[in-house]
Amino acid sequence: MKEIILLKDGEIALKGLNRSSFEDKLIKNAKRRIAPTGSYRCYKAQSTIYIEPRDEEADIDEAVARLQKVFGIAALCRACVVEKDFDLICSTALSYLDEQLREAATFKVKAKRSDKSFPYDSPKICSELGGVILDHYPHLKVDVNDPELIVTVEIREFGAYIHAKQLPGAGGMPVGTSGKAALLISGGIDSPVAGYMMAKRGLELIPIHFVSPPYTSDRAKLKVITLVHKMTAYCGRLPMYVVNLTRIQEAIKDCCPEDLFTVIMRRFMMMISERLALKEQCSALITGESLAQVASQTVHAIGCTDAASSLPVLRPLIGMDKEEIITISRKIDTFETSIEPYEDCCTVFTPKHPKTKPTLAMVTEAEAKIPGMEEMIAEAVESVEVILVTDKGAKGYIE
Repeated sequence: MKEIILLKDGEIALKGLNRSSFEDKLIKNAKRRIAPTGSYRCYKAQSTIYIEPRDEEADIDEAVARLQKVFGIAALCRACVVEKDFDLICSTALSYLDEQLREAATFKVKAKRSDKSFPYDSPKICSELGGVILDHYPHLKVDVNDPELIVTVEIREFGAYIHAKQLPGAGGMPVGTSGKAALLISGGIDSPVAGYMMAKRGLELIPIHFVSPPYTSDRAKLKVITLVHKMTAYCGRLPMYVVNLTRIQEAIKDCCPEDLFTVIMRRFMMMISERLALKEQCSALITGESLAQVASQTVHAIGCTDAASSLPVLRPLIGMDKEEIITISRKIDTFETSIEPYEDCCTVFTPKHPKTKPTLAMVTEAEAKIPGMEEMIAEAVESVEVILVTDKGAKGYIE
């Protein structure tokens, strides 16, 4: 019995003349993600992508679990492939779907006949196979409106495909089809979710994390590496930039009003991130800000930080409340790591009473009092640590 995986795309179907390039990228992403589970032949035909194991050693269960997290796949299913012979289709359906048919109370048969040379049309396939199933499973009842089980037969170019359970995919667009963007990632709940949401729209991510030793610990950095590692299940491998912000934060503390500390620090983060982003040919920055969640995320503060970068700043969480963000973080398995008690540099020198309505004029006036701004920015950019994080971990940090 030959078993394969069928992938159904969603939005890609609307891409017209560009569709093939999106499908090619999806296949490339899917092949890379399932490579650790075995050897597969991947190809497309008739609006479907086929994942065909090359040998019996392939772990199809694991491959399916990984493919459910690949952006661009709307749905997928495991299917049995047989020759286009109706008697063989019936006998295979009974054996391949036996467990599911025994457990269900109601069912219906759904048929698609792309190969018009097959002697039975779709209604005929449904009625005949439905009768065979009822003969073998008398406890079943037909329900065409809301069945527990849908037995699907697809008569395609390469054979007849039999399946019954369609699994949801991650949806969205294949990662890499919308370009690149730099993700400012902290150890909190929000920024991994923001990265996930923009990767779902096809952006390839370059995570940038800021550290402030000795005020922040190695455990805090390891926490963020773990978060990025979890994101690779959806985003693929991620080159993570680690930027030392200690000298800059100390200069801000010494030279600027306390109530402007956070917004000025974030402006430095934007300026540094922009330079690293351009180096990686990114077209935008991504942050996890949600409007009015904290003092540095008021509309006034956001306006001041945006002015520090010429790149567009994408904020997919801007209109979400905390519970909505937490729901997604649980879904992508980052929540428990995010709430670990290892603080990042955003909590260093936090003012007791931050200004919630800063103006760009007052912020730039305060910045002008910091000596050697350009030198410190250049030093931070030049001294970055780059860690390649894959689904296997990050060399030197995660085994």
